[in-house]
Amino acid sequence: MDKGGQDYENALRAEGIEMWFGNVGALTGVDLSVGRNEIVGLVGDNGAGKSTLIKIITGVLRPTAGSLYVRDREVDLRNYSVLRAHQHGIETVHQERSLCEKQPLWRNFFVGRQITNRLGFINVRKQKELAQEILLKSIGFRGAGITVDTIVEDLSGGERQGIAIGRAMHFNADLILLDEPTAALGVKEVSKVLEFVDDIKTSGRACLYIEHNLAHVHAVADRIVIIDRGTIVNEVQRGEMTVAELTSFLIELQTERQHAEA
Repeated sequence: MDKGGQDYENALRAEGIEMWFGNVGALTGVDLSVGRNEIVGLVGDNGAGKSTLIKIITGVLRPTAGSLYVRDREVDLRNYSVLRAHQHGIETVHQERSLCEKQPLWRNFFVGRQITNRLGFINVRKQKELAQEILLKSIGFRGAGITVDTIVEDLSGGERQGIAIGRAMHFNADLILLDEPTAALGVKEVSKVLEFVDDIKTSGRACLYIEHNLAHVHAVADRIVIIDRGTIVNEVQRGEMTVAELTSFLIELQTERQHAEA
């Protein structure tokens, strides 16, 4: 699909997004933008609306109201889907479900996007060549004992996330959504994943980084968006708040919510 060139301000812009399940408003009047070549962190307590918003952006859910713009062009939400999101250059890296554990890397790179020859058979040689290119250029795995034939379950958590991010970058994603990429990782593995997040921006792409660990998202985000009870309640530019101040702000939101529900 034609991506409409490279002259755009925002990789993604959501305006007035609402999502109602019966009488329950999961999202109300959400405005969110991710600038071209910007890393935006999305944080909030459990049930704040993060997952619902991500499902709308990735085409899993159709919002009750609102508009969605990709590269400053409005998308038709009536025909928007996961496939359409991919065609618009939106890729998602989940915390656990991005790779097939028992399969080699080269197969994982092309799940659902197999390269076939003129007879319709999978071109294994070509897929392995491209997988090797991804390992070296997009991810930078050199001399790490990792090859295109390495089985995913033999990789560390950080290496798996690096593979998933590199795959998204290879498929020309303009916007990469990271859903808790550092969950259950050790300190060294977290550091490695955060380096991959920096690589997204270095490569000229945008990133929406959903995270519970405030220190992790604080380290890489250009801007942090805070969502609470389905509404964007604050936006913090890099350097405006320390991790401690951000934590205190979220605790205050949680306390207010508990009082309101009491």
